[in-house]
Amino acid sequence: MTRAEVREAGAPATGEVPWRRLDPRTALASGALTLGVGVAGGVPTVAGFAARGSGATALVAGIVVGAVVALVGVVVGAEKVRLARTRFRVGLERVELHSGILVRTRRSLPRERIRSVDVHADPVARVLGLATLRVDTARRASVADRPLELRCVRREEAEALRSELLVRRRDDETAGTGLLAALDPRWTRYAPLSFLTPALGAAAAGAVMQVAQWVGLESTVVDAVVAGWRRLGTLGTVAVGLTAVLVVGAVASVAAFVEAWWSYRLEREPSGTLRVRRGLLTTRSTTLEERRLRGVALVEPLGVRTAGAARVDAVATGLATAGGEERTDAAGLLPAAPRELAERVAAAVLREPVSPTRAAVMRTHPVAARGRRVRWATAGALVPALVLAALGAVVAGPFLVAAAAVAVAGLVAGPLLGRAAYRALGHAVHEAYVVVRGGLVRRRTVVLRRDGVIGWSVRQSWFQRRVGLATLWLTTAAGDQAYAVRDVAAADAPGFAAEVVGDVVRPFLTERHSTIG
Repeated sequence: MTRAEVREAGAPATGEVPWRRLDPRTALASGALTLGVGVAGGVPTVAGFAARGSGATALVAGIVVGAVVALVGVVVGAEKVRLARTRFRVGLERVELHSGILVRTRRSLPRERIRSVDVHADPVARVLGLATLRVDTARRASVADRPLELRCVRREEAEALRSELLVRRRDDETAGTGLLAALDPRWTRYAPLSFLTPALGAAAAGAVMQVAQWVGLESTVVDAVVAGWRRLGTLGTVAVGLTAVLVVGAVASVAAFVEAWWSYRLEREPSGTLRVRRGLLTTRSTTLEERRLRGVALVEPLGVRTAGAARVDAVATGLATAGGEERTDAAGLLPAAPRELAERVAAAVLREPVSPTRAAVMRTHPVAARGRRVRWATAGALVPALVLAALGAVVAGPFLVAAAAVAVAGLVAGPLLGRAAYRALGHAVHEAYVVVRGGLVRRRTVVLRRDGVIGWSVRQSWFQRRVGLATLWLTTAAGDQAYAVRDVAAADAPGFAAEVVGDVVRPFLTERHSTIG
C-alpha cells in the first residue's frame, strides 16, 4: 500500500493534524426540530377540520401524519449524508472545513483573521449535549468571507475549540480579568419600554384571528368584538383594545428578554477576550478578542432612556454581515440596565477608570442645527394631519375635525421634539477617544479609539450649505464602518477631523471650504 493510500484510509502523515467529524446526533436534533414544526402546523389544520364537523377529518389527519413522518425522514436522511460528507480540522495556522453533498466546498480560514467565536445551542441540542460553533473573520467583502459554522459538535468540544481558536495570552491582557457584569432580574422592568411591545401585542391579536380562522371560530371572535363595541362605544372599544395590545405586548417583551438574556454574564478571560454568555432556551456564548475592539456604544432608545437606562454594544472588527450591517446579536455586551451601571461596564470594557461617555465634555452644535431639526420635526408631525384632511375631504367630515386636532398637536409637539433632538447632538475628543452622540428616538453615544479612525470625509447637502453646516464622517474598520458627526459648523469640521486623526488631515486644512461636499 502506498503512502497516498494510507492517508486516504484515514491515517494522518507525521505532523499532520487529523480531520474531525461533526457529531452524528446532529441528525437526531434536526429530526426532532422538524417534527416540532410539523406538529405545530399539522395540529391546527386537523383541529380546523374537526371544528367544522367535516367527515374528512380522519383522512386529513392521516395525510398530515404521513406528510410529517415523510418530512422527518427526508430531513434525517439528508442530515446523515451531510454529516458523512463534512469534516474539519484546526491546525496551528488555519481552520479548514470540507462540506457539501452535490457541490463540494473547501474553506480555509487563517487563524490570525479570526475575530470572534460564538457557541450557541437550541433547546433540542442542549438536551443532546450538542452546540453549534460559529467562527467570524475580519473581512466581509465577499461570500467567501462568511462565517464558518460547525453544526453540531459536542458541547465540551465546542468550548474547547472556542478556547483554542482565541488563545493568544499576553501578560498585559491578564490584568482585570473576571466578571464584569451579571444579570439582575430587576432589569426585566425595562423590557416593556421597548418599541417592540406594541408590535408584539398587535402580532398576538393577528395570531388569535389566524387561529380562529383555522378552527372555524372567526365569526365568533368578530361577533364578540362587535358586541363589545355596541356596549362600550367607539372610544371605549379603542381604549380596551389598546390596553389589551399593550398588556399582551408587555408580557411578550418580558418573555423575549428572559429568553434572550437569562443567565447573562460578561467576563474578561485571561486569553485577552471578552465573553458574553446568555440565553434561557437557546444558549449563546460569544467571545470577542479585545485587540479587535475599537470602542463601545451607549445606546438609549426613547422608552428605556425615560427610565434612566441604557445598553452597551461593542464597536469591533469582524462583527459586520456581508452587507456591511453590524450583527447586533454579537455586538451586545450589556442589555438595558441602569445608566450608571452601563457606564461602569463601558469603562471596564475599555480598561478606563471612567467611561468617556461621562468624562468627555461635549461640544454644542450651531443654532442652525436646532432650526433644521425643529423644521423637520414639525413637518413630520403635520403629515398625519394632511392624511386625515384628505380622508375628510373624500370620505366623511369627522376626519376634518381629527385633522385639525392632530395639526394643533403637531404644531406644539414638533418644536419640542426638534429641540430635544438638538440637545441630543454632541461630539468631543477625550484623550485617546473620539465621542459622537446623536439621535432622538434612539440616542447613541459612540466612543471610538482615535487610532481606529482610518479616514474621514465632509459632506454638505444643499440645505446644509445654505446655513453653513456640514456632516463629518469618520471611517473605521469596526462597527458601522463610518460614524457621522451631523450638522457641525462647516468651518469647524476639518479642524475637528485634525484633532481626531492628526497629521492625516492636516494637508487638507488649507483647502477652501467652498470645495467641501
